[in-house]
Amino acid sequence: MWKEFKEFAVKGNAFDLAIGVIIGAAFGGIINSLVKDIIMPPIGLITGGLDFSNKFLILKHPPGGGFFATPADAVKAGAITWNYGNFITLVINFVIVALAIFLLVKGFNRLKRPHPTAPPVAKDCPACTMSIPINARRCPHCTSELEAARA
Repeated sequence: MWKEFKEFAVKGNAFDLAIGVIIGAAFGGIINSLVKDIIMPPIGLITGGLDFSNKFLILKHPPGGGFFATPADAVKAGAITWNYGNFITLVINFVIVALAIFLLVKGFNRLKRPHPTAPPVAKDCPACTMSIPINARRCPHCTSELEAARA
């Protein structure tokens, strides 16, 4: 088992995974800022100042009752809350992260995609397996007659 682990670690898989986790964490911070600072303010403006993160329902009021502006205030007072606004924000965050990763992978795959190749200019002779011009009707090496040349 130790030998297999050493092979795994030395091949670079563990190192690549560690780099991926670090980049993913940094990318997650960027996406969180994108959602919180860039995307949610215009959505709040369009919806009349609606801030999803502070949307909640009180499932059980605290003993003293009262009005609470944020879920944290309600929980601090002893209320049981259902924080659906935070869920909406996290769903939007997930969709943006998924879209960003999709676009990143799509761009990376486009860079890796093989370029179209030119049509072949040579073929192998079926008799002697030497490379000959694609349109040859007779092999110059073994003089075997070949199939009809391509038009």
